[in-house]
Amino acid sequence: MSPRKNRRAVSGRPPKSGGGSWAEETEDGPDGAWVVRSVSGAGATKAYRCPGCDQEIPPGVGHVVAWSAHGDADDRRHWHRPCWQARGRRAPRVQRSRNAPRYG
Repeated sequence: MSPRKNRRAVSGRPPKSGGGSWAEETEDGPDGAWVVRSVSGAGATKAYRCPGCDQEIPPGVGHVVAWSAHGDADDRRHWHRPCWQARGRRAPRVQRSRNAPRYG
């Protein structure tokens, strides 16, 4: 029987801390400092609305929770991981009425 190999952490994923279903870290970006918590699929028990794409994050789907490092944790938002990573490349979603001009 061969000895068991230790597995290395997969790059791009934050390490789990304390055996919980999430890991928390601080990220600096062009839009300020953010506290970001990664939630595993097993830890996601409710449905949330992603502010990046305005689509629902169903229960059981891993995602991230983010809030301003200078703000309160009550202001946290649940994002799809790709939406969180693309937030700097996306323009804000503008809600228009059906017959509103697009360019003006």
